[in-house]
Amino acid sequence: MTLSSSPIRRTAGAAQAPAPATGTPWQRGRLLAGPARRPRVLFGRMYEDPAVELAVFPPPGARVLCIASAGDTAAALASAGYEVTAVDLNPVQLAYARARLEDGAPAATGTAERLTGLGRATAAALLPGWRPAAVADFLRLDDPGEQRRRWTDEFDGPGLRLLAAAALRPAGALAAVLQPGFRCAVPRGFDEVLLRRIARTVARHPNAANDWAWRLLLGRERPGTAADATAVGPGRVRLVRGEVVEHLERCAAGSYDAVTLSNVVDGPGPHFARRLRAAVEHAVRPGGTAVVRSLREPGPAGAGRAAEDRSMIWGVVRVVHTGTTAAAGTDGTEPR
Repeated sequence: MTLSSSPIRRTAGAAQAPAPATGTPWQRGRLLAGPARRPRVLFGRMYEDPAVELAVFPPPGARVLCIASAGDTAAALASAGYEVTAVDLNPVQLAYARARLEDGAPAATGTAERLTGLGRATAAALLPGWRPAAVADFLRLDDPGEQRRRWTDEFDGPGLRLLAAAALRPAGALAAVLQPGFRCAVPRGFDEVLLRRIARTVARHPNAANDWAWRLLLGRERPGTAADATAVGPGRVRLVRGEVVEHLERCAAGSYDAVTLSNVVDGPGPHFARRLRAAVEHAVRPGGTAVVRSLREPGPAGAGRAAEDRSMIWGVVRVVHTGTTAAAGTDGTEPR
């Protein structure tokens, strides 16, 4: 489903401050390079596993902030009893999140889903093992040991590695179509990096219960999942249009007990990362929690909880507490 056919309504409930000139690649509301056009829905679904947040956040009732994106994380947190604020700079993405959260609108096909769909279609056309029926059979498995064996023997072969290199290397197809600001967010050698992360996940988490494995590898929802699972009803999530670092800077000190931020530091430069670190320290109460996900490869401090996130794609999932030395990692880099 494209944006033009999705049932999105725009309401006055979200703050409508003018979009700030932040210098981040997200401000255009488009992932792909080319002439400036109107913003689009970038993500029809979210690729973060909220089980990480539910395991490390303060008890339900706490005040938490997340990126609105497609609304999945906000819905999971609100359903668990948190007081949720969701921020997004892209007005079209924010309207889409509102439609899903308040009206139960179905998931749309965003730019990210179109790109991954093209990759799956190419693999299915060229590699018999990647035809949808074979992938679906693999995804029905619930034994990580068997999953690891079959991934190695049936899927992660020379053909897949050639295709992944052509698509995901710095000179590959993905870099050619992305905005320049997003190209640097993709780790060097992302073809090998991504395949390692998929292998890590299938060796640890049962496919049959992994929504993100079904979405990434097959482009379908896991059988038995509710179509309207994101709907939480009007007023359950406060939606704010704006750049997240500016929102955190402008809110009162200690406004939140926890925040979760994904991809925020993937693309902008070090100045933005330093601002984000200071903004989190300001807006989250001392001893509060910050979860920061990055596509980057981990440094000496390791990947954090990346292996616990079932969505397969993250290099680092850092959990830190404000007011401590470890909070230096809230910019996605190694603590100094």
